[in-house]
Parts: sequence; structure tokens; C-alpha cells
Amino acid sequence: MSAAANPTAFKPPPETATLIDALTADGAEVRFVGGCVRDFVLGRSVQDIDLATDARPERVMALLAKADIKVVPTGVEHGTVTAVIAGRKFEVTTLRRDVETDGRHAVVEFGTDWLEDAARRDFTFNAMSMTPDGALYDPFHGKKDLIDGRVRFVGEASQRVREDVLRILRWFRFYAHYGKPPLDESALSACKGFAFRLPDLSGERVRHELLRLLDAPNPLPSIELMIETNVMDAVLGRGRSAQGLTRLRGIEDANFASPDPVLRLAALIGTHGAVAPLSTRLRLSNNERDRLDQALAAEPALGAQASQNDRQNAIYKYGAKPLRDRVLLAWSAAPTEPAWKEWLQELDAFSPPKFPLEGRDLTALGIPEGPEIGDLLRQVETWWVSQSFAPDREACLSHLANIRQTNRVTLSGDGS
Repeated sequence: MSAAANPTAFKPPPETATLIDALTADGAEVRFVGGCVRDFVLGRSVQDIDLATDARPERVMALLAKADIKVVPTGVEHGTVTAVIAGRKFEVTTLRRDVETDGRHAVVEFGTDWLEDAARRDFTFNAMSMTPDGALYDPFHGKKDLIDGRVRFVGEASQRVREDVLRILRWFRFYAHYGKPPLDESALSACKGFAFRLPDLSGERVRHELLRLLDAPNPLPSIELMIETNVMDAVLGRGRSAQGLTRLRGIEDANFASPDPVLRLAALIGTHGAVAPLSTRLRLSNNERDRLDQALAAEPALGAQASQNDRQNAIYKYGAKPLRDRVLLAWSAAPTEPAWKEWLQELDAFSPPKFPLEGRDLTALGIPEGPEIGDLLRQVETWWVSQSFAPDREACLSHLANIRQTNRVTLSGDGS
């Protein structure tokens, strides 16, 4: 497998040099693979650094330990360990070859053949590798595919999907991040043909791919293809539409908002009733589940024309983060209503003040601990909110005294 020199050498983070020196200390070969190579080819800033080596995992761990580099056996049975240098993580994977595949899992053996390892990778541009001095190995013309925006399987598409059904979701994810029309029809046909196998995948794997897809700057072309090919039916259930996500994307663009995969997922599923089953199926985190639940719940109902006082009261009661999700979804449902922008401005500008009273303020007045304290605090707080949060501690104590006096008079009248 020949290498093509690059006019500008790859410049990874400085910690990488320490890692490479450790891994090559007794003759092992190391190359960069994955996202950092794609980023380099496209001229993007390099993010995560992944490396491949012809050294077996136990040798890799020994070499790292000898160099006093922290190593975590994150996936050692599949040849992957994680090196940690100055808080930065680097995945190091031993060359492999597939022995057996069943559509969900692969039995692998460790190898030393770079071409054999490249041939087992899913897409042509993921089969590229680069030496530390910037020599690019590209056995399947992945560089051209990457530049052209063509997401193409290594080898025959249906065979590669049959080996691992997750490659369907990976194809749509990579198309969202790198694809351009015209798309690879053989790849799309293979994804459509094996979509019925997607329910066999674990929820964690589906969640991982779906959220990474939704993190693309514009996931809509890929989402629309998933709907057209019935892949979305297997992932989120029947009847999904890209309409809500399309409108949300318009709101994002108009307000320079960064991609938010969970909010985009809320726009895609559209209904509160879908949250619980989807959370179970995809094994969503508690935070992701709660965000979807709050974003799509019937309450609180928000009005675009709400007064500033009503907006601030809602922010105080429900919190800015949950309300931001609800405002963006409500705005995307009525994109011609400009007043929603005032909600966003209020969410950015208003920091709810702290209620001036606490339970100990009431016990200091001789009120015994118990339900009465909570009830009195709620009454004073409701009044304080209605006064636009303006009354200070002394004013709140004065209002508390008025409430207690009113209660005493009421009780006295009831007893006469």
C-alpha cells in the first residue's frame, strides 16, 4: 500500500509526540486514523486523535506504562486502549481482521497488515491512515470521496451492511456531516434493504449514532433520506416527519444557535406521548429523558405575547433551560410570530433573584417547625413574585406579619 505525501505536514497536539515516542520505542508502527485524518484532509481543525498500531494490546499497555503514561483498557478485547496525557485522551487500536460477523457483533483477530485492517473499515475515507510525518495511505480513494462528499462503502455495500447493521446508521450519520449530492445509490439501497434489522441493535448504539447525526450543522438531508427509506420507522417508530425539525433549523439559523441534538430530537418526535417509550428504547440518560419530557409536556403553556412580568414569573418558576427548549419549539411551530424572540431575549437577560426569606427566618419569630412554615413561605413568595421580585427582606417580613394577623383574625372570628 503506497503512501501519498501531503504538502503540509499534519500538526497534532504536542502531547501526541510523547505518545508516539512511547508506542514506537521498540519498533512498532503507528498511524493516525479516523476523524483526525478526515479533518486534516478537509482543512478543518483537528479534534479527537485516534491511532492504530501493529502492536498487540498487551504490548501497547506495557509500552505506555514504561513511559509513565496512564492507560485505560476501554475496549481491550477489541484491541482498543485509551492513553491519557495531560488530561487529554487518545484511543489506540491494534490492527484487526474480522473472523466472524453476524450483523451485530464481530469476532476479530489482531493482525499486522495495514491493508487488511483498512479493508474491514466501513467507508472509504475511514480507511485512510496517516503516518506521524504526514504520509497519507489511501487504498480505496477515500480522499477523493471525502472531498466530493461521497459516502461510499469499502467493497460491496450490501455485504458490508449485512456484516454489521449499525453501518446503516453510520452511513446516514456520515452523510449528515460530510455528504453532498449526488449520493451513492448502492449504499442507500443497501441501507434501505436491511433497515428491518435495525431493531436488533442495542438502544445504546442507536442512541449514539442518532444524536451524533443530529449534531451535524444541517442534518435535514440525511433525516429526510431516513424517512424516505423507512430507516426512521425502525429507529423512532412510524409516522415521523421532518417538518418540525425543518422549522427548528430555520429558527436556529436566524438566531445563530449551535446544534442541539436533544432539542432536535424533541422536534423530530413531536409528541409527549413518544418520550417514555423512546427513552426506554434508546436508553437515554436521565438528563436527556427529562429534557424531552419537559420540552414536549402540555404545561406550562406559553404565549408569544406574554408580558415581561409573565415571562419573568415563568422563568423564576420553571427555570431558564427548560423554558428555552419550550420557547424554541413553540417558535418553530409558529415561525412567523416575531414575539418569540422577546422570550429568548428575556431568557438571556433575566437572572431570577433569590427569595429573601428562609424557614429559619420564621422559626426565629417563634413559629414552630412544621407544615405551617412551608405554607407561610409559599404565601409570601407568591406575593413577592406578584410584586415583580421587588420587595426586600424587611418588606417580606412585614407581609408575613400581615398574613399571620389576618389568619389570627379569621380564626378568632370562626371561634365566636
